[in-house]
Amino acid sequence: MIGYIEGKILKKEDDRILVLANQVGYEVLLPAFVMETLNSKSIGDQISLYIYYQQTERQPRPILIGFNLEAEKEFFQHFISVEDIGPLKAVKALTISVRAVARAIEERDVSTLIGLKGIGNRTAQKIIATLEGKMGKFALIRKDVPQEPPRIEDFTQQVLNVMISQLGHRTPDAKQMIARALKRNSSISTAEELFEEVYRGETS
Repeated sequence: MIGYIEGKILKKEDDRILVLANQVGYEVLLPAFVMETLNSKSIGDQISLYIYYQQTERQPRPILIGFNLEAEKEFFQHFISVEDIGPLKAVKALTISVRAVARAIEERDVSTLIGLKGIGNRTAQKIIATLEGKMGKFALIRKDVPQEPPRIEDFTQQVLNVMISQLGHRTPDAKQMIARALKRNSSISTAEELFEEVYRGETS
């Protein structure tokens, strides 16, 4: 199974690119919010993508879906767990950033979810019912290029690691957000609690 690709862009279309990696060309579907980040990329440029790989008995032809950040791929896997949302529908639906969709889910913002391509009111309600309370981490995603993750030591270091390597925050910014969260709530004892407090602080 393919989980990550580094290679050269051979072709760009509206919703997909062809990536040459180790003398093999891989067709990768991209949600609109990912494709927008490649506007500055040209044929021949190097690219790296986290890949969601889909192949089933009903869909024997492998489908590769690409993301800039590992956290975006993780969000996608949550998103397709919602009833009636499969990978292909999800790719078309994600016309805005994961950060924006995650915030809409946590804030029960049905109007934003209905604005996604192919998502009606009934499906928007299912998305909220299924994913509300699980999206705080993804609502913190930034567009900055991730830096190398620090060594994991304790749960605060784990959160710092994820915020930098997966969510794209700069190290000083991530440290400040964590410090503010711990100052607001000194009883935090797990990474999950810290993520929730950081998210609450950023949306208050």
